[in-house]
Amino acid sequence: MQLLKEKILSEGRVVGEEILKVDSFLNHQLDVELLQAIGQEFHRRFGHKKITKILTIEASGIGIAAIAATYFKVPVVFAKKVQSRNLDKETFKTQVYSFTKQTNYDVQVSKRYMNSSDQILILDDFLANGRAALGLIDLVEQAGASVAGVGIVIEKSFQEGGQLLREKNIHLESLAVVNRFVNGQVTFLG
Repeated sequence: MQLLKEKILSEGRVVGEEILKVDSFLNHQLDVELLQAIGQEFHRRFGHKKITKILTIEASGIGIAAIAATYFKVPVVFAKKVQSRNLDKETFKTQVYSFTKQTNYDVQVSKRYMNSSDQILILDDFLANGRAALGLIDLVEQAGASVAGVGIVIEKSFQEGGQLLREKNIHLESLAVVNRFVNGQVTFLG
């Protein structure tokens, strides 16, 4: 997606050898016009499937999923990282390792919001080591639902996540695939 790549090149910041900060437009401050284009692109790539729900993980995926859902005309469910008193007692639960925070999280979704008749599209901002996506896939499988695909805004191809999902024959669509960082600059595949 050319618009996204241009935004990454103009506003993204490389930190070290593995971190790309896109907080000025994707995961702290949101560029809503860009998110609308991202939502349309995910719909273009997955719209032929009978998606019943979009699943993401809090917090960075929520804005992306919510805007994409306006094109699919389906609800968004997000996996919660924090136990709260208002969360249903009956949940699907899994553990996810966060690459950026370097910690494990228990994430969960109420059993009220996913079931065996659902066709779930998983959306997230980044794909690095694939643990968040695999955790969300685990939640979908616990519900007996089907994974219609995984949509990622930015995939880092030099980390294992994309390969892990492709080896599982998951329909993976990444809108921008980073090849590597060279002297603090982003290079893309394709």
